[in-house]
Amino acid sequence: MPTPTPHNTAKQGDYAETVLMPGDPLRAKFIAENFLENVKQVNAVRNMFGFTGTYKGKPVSVQGSGMGIPSMGIYSYELFNFYGVKNIVRIGSAGGIDESLEIGDIVIAVGACTDSNYASTFGLPGTFAPTAAYELLAKAVASAEKLGARFKVGNVLSSDTFYGDDETAMRLWQKMGVLAVEMESAGLYMNAARAGKNALCVATISDLIFGGKAVSAEERESSFTKMMEVALEMV
Repeated sequence: MPTPTPHNTAKQGDYAETVLMPGDPLRAKFIAENFLENVKQVNAVRNMFGFTGTYKGKPVSVQGSGMGIPSMGIYSYELFNFYGVKNIVRIGSAGGIDESLEIGDIVIAVGACTDSNYASTFGLPGTFAPTAAYELLAKAVASAEKLGARFKVGNVLSSDTFYGDDETAMRLWQKMGVLAVEMESAGLYMNAARAGKNALCVATISDLIFGGKAVSAEERESSFTKMMEVALEMV
């Protein structure tokens, strides 16, 4: 498919090889305005903002993905396959399942379990295990250690439902060592695998599934700066 696409007015060359992808387009705008230099807005279709600039002299882009695997699936597919993007780092919020996690902690997702049927689109004769690119994973761990961030590395759950009807489900995932729940990473990892590209999720704990604590929507948009710095230092 030629560019621009139905979801993106950017032209060839408008995106850097590495793109940070928050779910919230306003978080993308916040990062562009507060961390990047020489910023150019490259997309605003459906208010799913995309920007390209430099961080410490290195080119980097930031693009909203929207909520859920279907939305992430569209935007990451187009970036990987139509815009020549090589690396996508999802930077978003997640609910803590592991009870050692605290609000503001960072989870670096080496793998993404899912209850989604997204993998069926690839026609595989078995169960695919969506995993991060080791190259990006190693950079994220080094970046988090350098910045003194509180973080854990492990599995997350990419769920298709925010309001689930099964109250026992999260306890079952907890038993399997899953650290946190979010809604996009498995789709991102699958698209990266199919395209032969690299992907990683770096998420900030915004609420505790079993602890009853949570931050506001405004705080999610602009206060997760440590996660943003960890991702930007990877560029």
